[in-house]
Amino acid sequence: MSEIIDNRAHRIRTLKGIIKHLHAGQPPDAVREELKQLVRETDYSEIVAMEQELMAEGMPAEEIACMCDLHSQVTRDVLVQIPARAVPPGHPADTFRRENEALRGALAGMRAAMAQVLALPADAPAGPAPAEWRQAYNNLMDIEKHYQRKEHAFFPKLEAHGITGPSKVMWTKDDEVRTLLKDLGAALAQPQATAEEWKLLAQTAGEAALAAAEEMIYKEENILLPMCLDTFTEEDWAEIWHASPRYGWCLVEPREGYAPPQPVTPKSLEIPSGEPVQLPTGNLSIEQLTAIFSTLPVDLTFVDAEDRVRFFSEGPDRVFARSRAIIGRLVQHCHPPRSVDVVDRILNDFRSGRQNVAEFWIQFQGRFVHIRYFAVRDKENRYLGTLEVTQDVGSIRALQGERRLLQYEGGIQ
Repeated sequence: MSEIIDNRAHRIRTLKGIIKHLHAGQPPDAVREELKQLVRETDYSEIVAMEQELMAEGMPAEEIACMCDLHSQVTRDVLVQIPARAVPPGHPADTFRRENEALRGALAGMRAAMAQVLALPADAPAGPAPAEWRQAYNNLMDIEKHYQRKEHAFFPKLEAHGITGPSKVMWTKDDEVRTLLKDLGAALAQPQATAEEWKLLAQTAGEAALAAAEEMIYKEENILLPMCLDTFTEEDWAEIWHASPRYGWCLVEPREGYAPPQPVTPKSLEIPSGEPVQLPTGNLSIEQLTAIFSTLPVDLTFVDAEDRVRFFSEGPDRVFARSRAIIGRLVQHCHPPRSVDVVDRILNDFRSGRQNVAEFWIQFQGRFVHIRYFAVRDKENRYLGTLEVTQDVGSIRALQGERRLLQYEGGIQ
C-alpha cells in the first residue's frame, strides 16, 4: 500500500513540476514528451490534486485557468479514460452527460453552418449572417443552463467535501466560453457583411468559441463527472436533483427512472414551530414571515459577518436562481473568480465602516436589474453582515405620468 501511495505522490509531484515548466514558458511539445517519459499514466484525481497543491502554494486560480487548455493538451496522452459509471436514467449525472452529447450535436451543427459560410464564393453579395448559422448559434446558447447548474448545484457540493480547486478553474473557463459566445453573437447580429467578412468571423471568433466549448465538454466528462461520482453521497445527488429545475435543462429533458431520496433538511433550515417571532414592531408566525419574504418584489440574500450565505428569499420570479446548497457557503465561492476581488472590496469596506451601500445596474436576460448591497449593523454599529437586494426594475423605469385611480392588471376595476 505504501508503494502505491508513494507512486501516486510521486506522480503528483512530477505533474506539478512539469506544469510549472509549462507556466514558465517551456514549449508544450517538449513538456508533453517529458511527461510521457516520466509518467506512464495518471487519473483525474491526480490532476485535481496537482491543481489544488499549486493553488495552496500561491499560484492564482486565474493563472491556472489561463493555462488550463495547455494542461489538458500535455496530460491527455497519459490521462486514464475512466469508463463512465452507470447511473439510473434521470440521475443528475445522466442528464449532464446527455446534455453534453446534445451540445456536441449543436457544436457540429454550428461547424456545418460555418463550413457553408467558408464555401461562399468571394463575389457573393453582402448581407446578414446565414440563417443556418444564426439558428445553430441560438441552439448552442442553451449551454448557459448547463453551466449555471454546474456552478450553483455541483460546485457547492464539491466545496462541501473540501474540493475547491476545480470549481474555481472551471468557472473561469466557463466565463471564457460565455465571453467568446457573446462576442460571436454580437458579430452575427450585424445587419450585413461581405462574404469575406463572414468567412473571417467563422475562422476566428467562430472557431475559438467552438474549440473552447468542446474543451470544456472534455474536462467535464473526464474530470468533473468522475470526481463527482466518486465524491458525492446519494443525499448530495438528491439535493442536486431537487435544485436543478431552478436552472433549467440544456437541449434535453431529464429521463424517467431516477427516484431520489428526499433531501435531509439541515438543522439550520428547519422551520421551527411554536411561538411567533417577536420583533420590535410586532410579531409574526414563521408561516407569515416566510410568505412575506416570498411576496416581496425584490430578491434578498443575506451574508453573515463571516462571509457565509445564511439566507435567501424565494420569490416566484427570482432574477438570479439560488439553491439551498449555497447555505453556509462562502460568498466568494458563489461568484465567478473574475469578480471575487469586487466582492471582497465591498465586504471589507462594509466591515471596516468605510461604506454602507454599493449598487449596480445591469442588463440581464432581457431585464434591467438593479442590485444593491447594504451593510447590516446592530444598535452598537457592529457589523452583522451584508444584505443583497436585487430587483427587476424595467417596468418601474417605464412608468410615466401618474396613476391615481385603482387599476389592476388587465384593466380598471
